[in-house]
Formats: sequence, structure tokens, C-alpha cells
Amino acid sequence: MTRAERVFGLHAVSSLLQRSPARISLLLALESRNDARMEAVLQLAEKANVPVRRVSRRELDELVQGVSHQGVVAETGSAPSLGERDLPTFLDQLQQPAFLLILDGVQDPHNLGACLRSAAAAAVDLVIVPRDRSAPLNAAARKVACGAADTLPLVRVTNLARTLRALRDAGIWVYGAAGEAPASIYETDLSGPLALVLGGEGKGLRRLTREHCDGLVSIPMARPMGSLNVSVATGICLFEARRQRQTKGGPSD
Repeated sequence: MTRAERVFGLHAVSSLLQRSPARISLLLALESRNDARMEAVLQLAEKANVPVRRVSRRELDELVQGVSHQGVVAETGSAPSLGERDLPTFLDQLQQPAFLLILDGVQDPHNLGACLRSAAAAAVDLVIVPRDRSAPLNAAARKVACGAADTLPLVRVTNLARTLRALRDAGIWVYGAAGEAPASIYETDLSGPLALVLGGEGKGLRRLTREHCDGLVSIPMARPMGSLNVSVATGICLFEARRQRQTKGGPSD
């Protein structure tokens, strides 16, 4: 039996309605919110035949305590369980250019949870991590992820370099984030099939991972501050990619 989970926030719920509406059993929408962004979510729900119930802010606040739900919560089943062998089929079934996040050696569960939360909000399709040298998806990671850990597919792979080669062979552009890279993330085209690779705490991307990227990109900073926390860098990179994809005619919310 699939246990119930909740997805909240306009970006995350819109993405789920566009990609996997069958997973939503009920959409709860704030009764006092009727702006254009809420109307867009409701139209997606109507198109997908997802039942909607308008509720009070108090009810939504009680369902997802301590977070900003933006007036919308989706009751769902758990994210599909995927293994390494399922990757080709998963990618083939996507209805839009792939948008993947790859974490190379993130070992702090809190950072993993924060990265998952940003990935869900940015409408990432899938997160890939190496089986070794990666944080467990434990209670600490799940708490920080605020539901994303149970709704966003995560695949652990045995050989990350081999996976990167397979993604490139499938027509997906692989870009790694590195502070010393001369190419700015703001000047790089991230609007097509994309996998963004972020390195772990301290050392960043491993050498072999770098060698299997199509290119390296950096986040320009006004002052020399060293490297950003991986979860902060992940959020910046993902939302720049999302901005470009929306500008090029991708789904908006």
C-alpha cells in the first residue's frame, strides 16, 4: 500500500500536475487566494481531472507546519522507486527536455535534504547520487527536504562516470559547477536537455567527474568568498536553469 505524502508550494505542485498528475489524490487550495498563479494551478488540476478542495489557511498550516505552502498542498503517493537500470526508460518517458541534478559526494544529510528541496521547487525530474560517498536519505535529510524526499525520484548509481557517459550519449548536456570555471552559469545555455553536477563539501567535483562533463560553469561573485555551501550553490544553479527554460517557452507557474 502506498503511503500518503504531501507536496506543497506553487512550483512543486505545478510541476507534479504537469509530470505525474496520476499520483495526486487530492489538491487542497487556499479558499481566499484567487490570483493568476493559483488559477493556473487550478486549471492544470482540472485538465488532469484531479479533485480540488478549497480550504482555510488554518487547515493548510496544520497540514504542513512551519513551511511556506503558498496556498496549495497536494496529497500524493510516494515518489516512484527507481534503480540504476530504470534510468533509460525514465528518460524516454519524459514529455519535456530532461532536467536532472547530480550530486557528486554530498555527505551531509542536511545538505542533501536542502538540495532535494531546491530540486523539487525548481521542477527537476530526477536526482542522481553515487552509491558510495553520499549522504544517506535519513530522518535528518527528510526533515530538511520538507517532503521533497518522498516525491522526487532519487537514483543511487554504482559508477557515476559511467552514468555521465550514458547521459551524454542520450543527448543530455552535462555541466559541472566549479568555482574556477571561466564560463559563467548566467552566460551558458541551460535551456535544453540538462544535467547539472554539483560537488561535495570541501573538495567539490572529483577529477573523473569533471572529465565526463561537457563543460564547467561558475557562479560569479561580487567579492572573493571562496566556495559557496553546496546547497546554496545548487539552488542558484537550478533556478538559473529554470529561468532560462521558462524564457525559452517551457512550462511556467
